[in-house]
Amino acid sequence: MNRINQKLQEDKKILSIYFSAGYPNLNDTVQIIQDLEKNGVDMIEIGLPFSDPLADGPTIQESSTQALHNGMTTQVLFDQLKDIRKTVAIPLIIMGYFNPMLQYGIDNFCKECAAIGIDGLIIPDLPVNVYADEYRATFEKYGLKNIFLITPQTSVERIHFIDSVSDGFIYMVSSASVTGSQTGFGSAQEDYFKRIADMNLKNPQVIGFGINNKETFEQATQFAKGAIIGSAFIQDLTKNGTGKIEEFVKAIR
Repeated sequence: MNRINQKLQEDKKILSIYFSAGYPNLNDTVQIIQDLEKNGVDMIEIGLPFSDPLADGPTIQESSTQALHNGMTTQVLFDQLKDIRKTVAIPLIIMGYFNPMLQYGIDNFCKECAAIGIDGLIIPDLPVNVYADEYRATFEKYGLKNIFLITPQTSVERIHFIDSVSDGFIYMVSSASVTGSQTGFGSAQEDYFKRIADMNLKNPQVIGFGINNKETFEQATQFAKGAIIGSAFIQDLTKNGTGKIEEFVKAIR
């Protein structure tokens, strides 16, 4: 069974952390992953830096730009992660945009992910219908889960279609804004969380965008299986480097 599915079956709320590979320094990637697991994080989204990250707010954009300046590329990331399964057991997901994957070659990219031990991909700019028609067989051949995003504006029909072609979790974007642009959740977002929960989808939901502390983590996970923290963790890395990961995670859990 895929590690994502195994983790989602556990009787707990899932804390997933996102960071940009190669940030703050090029060779920090593996240490950050190891430290996050050691301190109780359940799942990690490894950001593959891209020059035009449409869904990302300033914090992630800046970390991605710096990682590119540091020398991060698709091949460098694969080289860094080649032995990651010798030390790390939790699910690992690569989150990135479709262009670098297309340049690498979709079959080659997925094959490399499978060899390393990557469990899934999040590709915000890959439309679900294109995935279903053109790439699903390749992903499934290599045992990779493709995680799709929904927003408050996603139609009921599209949500059901995403649910039908998914076999992991649904990334539930808390609002239509970019990452890192919120503080807390209002009644409209809570209504949205409840609405999706009441749809009884076959895939569990994990909420991202706007989770930055213990309060927002608990608020989000009232209605979903887990929550994702990205910008707040990157801000902590910017301020403290890799030295205070334990304190950051303990402040959430």
